[in-house]
Amino acid sequence: MSQSDELVVERRGPVLVARLNRPDARNSLNASLFRAIGAAVLEAETDPELRVLVLTGTGDRAFCAGMDLAAFAAGEQVGVGDDPETKAGNRLMAGDVSVPLIGAANGAAVGGGLELLLGCDLIVASGDARFGLPEVKRGLFPGGRGTFLPLRVPLGLALEMLLTGDLVDAPRAYEMGLVNSVVAPDAVVDTAVSLAERIAANGPLGVAAVREIARLVLVDTDKANERQRHWQKVVFSSEDAQEGARAFVEKRAPDWKGR
Repeated sequence: MSQSDELVVERRGPVLVARLNRPDARNSLNASLFRAIGAAVLEAETDPELRVLVLTGTGDRAFCAGMDLAAFAAGEQVGVGDDPETKAGNRLMAGDVSVPLIGAANGAAVGGGLELLLGCDLIVASGDARFGLPEVKRGLFPGGRGTFLPLRVPLGLALEMLLTGDLVDAPRAYEMGLVNSVVAPDAVVDTAVSLAERIAANGPLGVAAVREIARLVLVDTDKANERQRHWQKVVFSSEDAQEGARAFVEKRAPDWKGR
């Protein structure tokens, strides 16, 4: 396990768990925490032994309360910079990370906190969690891609959250399709890691293909078709495709190479 003041990172086999660690500030985002999250993204993307990244928070009150307004009022800018860590943090917000990413919402995810989750592929929520984009209540709007919420839930439900700024509880978030599952507060991280392990057990090329194509289908079907054809050539002619078939016939776990 490695630990900084603001982010705790733990390896669990092929899964990297990154935990926002500013509980006294409801795990709100300042520039240094945002860069630390980006560093965890880069670690997960560059270490071949890591297959999935899980993002969670310390405590049971908040996953992340969004931007640290005290830091913002003092002139600090979050997510601004050309350093690799800040760029990686912004890619996470845009859903542009090369490994599967699971959000484990241990508590409230508000503003930029929900936008972090929207960059994840899957979201596991505590039954006590709440979700919202209240920026309009402050004379602002969600500037970190919260306005892309209709990519996750039906337009009418997205607009209700965006226009009112109201929060929704975990059961309602599940009904909307915002989160994948709702579990007991003390089971959030373990449930997310278990889900991550199931993903990590699959062929990495196939996982990469379905992640990219499924996201593209929502925004650019022509590009999705193009990438479908690309991945068909890459995946079906790969060593892993042969290994998957052999492992099935031999009734054993496959030994993936990622090529």
